[in-house]
Amino acid sequence: MRSPKAALGAACLAMSGLLTLAPVAVAEPDPAPAPPYVDHVEWAKWGDLSSLRVYPTAAARRLAAQPGTTAQADEAWGEVLTQSPDADLPGMREQFLCHWTFAELIEPGKTSWNLEPWRPQVSPEQMVATRCNPGGTEEPF
Repeated sequence: MRSPKAALGAACLAMSGLLTLAPVAVAEPDPAPAPPYVDHVEWAKWGDLSSLRVYPTAAARRLAAQPGTTAQADEAWGEVLTQSPDADLPGMREQFLCHWTFAELIEPGKTSWNLEPWRPQVSPEQMVATRCNPGGTEEPF
């Protein structure tokens, strides 16, 4: 006859064998949201100054500021150019990428990401230091 201690030990050993053979569910990472990333764009003017308002979709906002989303940022910039080919100007893509990377961190839910062709081309460090608005504060219009 087995002692209660021996029976308990045998039961634990049997259970541990079952647990190690049981399949383990592995959570799949959420897939990246699919395009479109740009709802629409519109040009605004104030005096002689122009600004392209880029209205990101919820998918873009969800991806913005996440590392490893360069392909999606490039896709989004392509959508901007499809909707407004005249946005293909020096410095505009850099402003867009700055907004893609930082806008949802600094000002989550901002209605539009505003890009200005009159802003100077600057280094990536200066672009970040000026909160994506080199050459002056965000436009007043």
